Amino acid sequence: MTALSVNINKIATLRNARGGLIPDILDHAIRIEKYGAQGITVHPRPDERHIKFEDVKSLKKHITTELNIEGNPKEQKFIDLVLETNPDQVTLVPDNNNQLTSDHGWDTIKEKDFLIEIIHLFKSKNIRTSIFVDPIDKYIIGASETGTNRIELYTENYAANYQKDKEKAIYPYLKAAKIANEQNLGINAGHDLNLHNLHYFSTEIPTLKEVSIGHALIADALDYGMENTVKMYLRSLRK
Repeated sequence: MTALSVNINKIATLRNARGGLIPDILDHAIRIEKYGAQGITVHPRPDERHIKFEDVKSLKKHITTELNIEGNPKEQKFIDLVLETNPDQVTLVPDNNNQLTSDHGWDTIKEKDFLIEIIHLFKSKNIRTSIFVDPIDKYIIGASETGTNRIELYTENYAANYQKDKEKAIYPYLKAAKIANEQNLGINAGHDLNLHNLHYFSTEIPTLKEVSIGHALIADALDYGMENTVKMYLRSLRK
């Protein structure tokens, strides 16, 4: 079964909108684990507009499943946080500081030397590494040359076109997965995956190891409750 890692950034956004400690980030993360999720994902940004760096340190001390930290490794503050907390997985994302959300993967050819260096650093601390990439053949091959353990396929285009033609929408991802399998790269996926399109994606890519889902899952929890929602997403991932 593909693992579900729940991105809790949106819970932190709600807390920060009012100030204080409600909703409690750590409490929600622990309950999400209890409901069956196999991991917690956070994506701290330099302005700490949702997850704060102190949140990540607290989560590392208390959660018992996988901790996945996403972020831009060109920010020294991010590198320092990863090395201090030593998460199970670090997902490298080429975000600009002013981006609302992640919207593109790495150019693994242009950034090859940098990625090799930073991946070597994290792997030397026994942290599994994953690179956020678009489903483009040359970038998948480029990723394999950096030494990364996994790639995370950026699935916004799949999600945007799923209702129109799901077979056409998933085709680039099938090609990317085939190349990744040939290169012995683990495959993660994330961005705009939801209860409508998740099962098809995970079924068509049987080697998919993990999905990271935040916005849609947190929004669904407003309708269905968090426990029920987590279990609905887990059911969607069953082959």
